[in-house]
Amino acid sequence: MPTNLSKDPLHGMTLEAIVTALVEHFGWRELGERIAIKCFQVDPSVASSLKFLRKTPWARAKVESLYLFMRREQARAVR
Repeated sequence: MPTNLSKDPLHGMTLEAIVTALVEHFGWRELGERIAIKCFQVDPSVASSLKFLRKTPWARAKVESLYLFMRREQARAVR
């Protein structure tokens, strides 16, 4: 049995999977309202978002934080 399981909920998640899940859940419009960055508000696409987020640590941190919030809310809804 593996003894070194990661407790990081983002472990194994790609940035593309995170952005795609957020877009599916919130849509581009709400995502752009929740995180006010141009790549979510003006002609949004997963590709342009990934390009920006990979170069901008503070924006990536906000996206990861929103993803974790979304997952917690989904888990609460199931209970």
